[in-house]
Amino acid sequence: MKKILIYSSNICPYCTAAKELLQNLNLSFHEEIVDNKNDVRGEMLKKSNGRTTVPQIFIGKLHVGGYDDLEAIYKSGELMSLLNE
Repeated sequence: MKKILIYSSNICPYCTAAKELLQNLNLSFHEEIVDNKNDVRGEMLKKSNGRTTVPQIFIGKLHVGGYDDLEAIYKSGELMSLLNE
């Protein structure tokens, strides 16, 4: 199963929602907090082609996007197949 990476902030309700969705599916993920960490934020910007908002979610090397994007692939049934590719 591919690894899930979430760049997030401690004060972001969409970050919380994304983590809750994954936790409810019993999926583990690695979280990188960008708050006051310019190096981590810079890493996120590079991987996400300059997207500055959080969360930024990755499945393996695939950039999923933010919470709305994650929710859309979950509702479409694609999430599990992306994880197992």
